[in-house]
Amino acid sequence: MRLESPSFQDGAAIPSGHACDGDDLSPALLWSGLPRDCRSLAIVVEDPDAPRGTWHHWGVFDIPPTETGLPEGFPTTARVGSCRQATNDFGRTGYGGPCPPRGHGAHRYRFRLFALSVERLALPNQPTCPELKAAMARHALEEAVLTGLYER
Repeated sequence: MRLESPSFQDGAAIPSGHACDGDDLSPALLWSGLPRDCRSLAIVVEDPDAPRGTWHHWGVFDIPPTETGLPEGFPTTARVGSCRQATNDFGRTGYGGPCPPRGHGAHRYRFRLFALSVERLALPNQPTCPELKAAMARHALEEAVLTGLYER
C-alpha cells in the first residue's frame, strides 16, 4: 500500500499553508495498492515529537475503499459523505495542521493510512483520535505512512 501527497514528499517539509501559520488546510492525499480484502480506510495524523507526548491532528474513518484519495482542504464537519471524522487534540473536528512550539525544532507529522477489514467502525458520534486508533487496531490489515516535517 502506498500513501503520498502532491503537497510534499515523504521526509520533506510540509508547506505552511497546511499548518497553523497558514490556511491550516489539510493536504491532498493519494493512495494506491490497497489489499484485496480491504472494506474501509482510516487516516490518523499525529506528531510523535510533541512536548507532552503524541499529539493527534486528524482522524478520518469509514472511508470507502473505492476512494483513491482525499482533496486538499477536506471539510472539517463530523460527516463528509460516508466518511466520519474524529475530534483532534485541539478539541476540534477535522484537520488541525502542524503547530509545534516556536524554537522547538522540526517535528515529524505522520500521516498514517490504514486498510481495515470492516466497512464501518463501531464508534460513538464525535470519537477522539485515540478512541479511533483503539477501535481500528484489531481490524487493521495494512498501514502506509507518509511523514512530513514542520518547524516554527
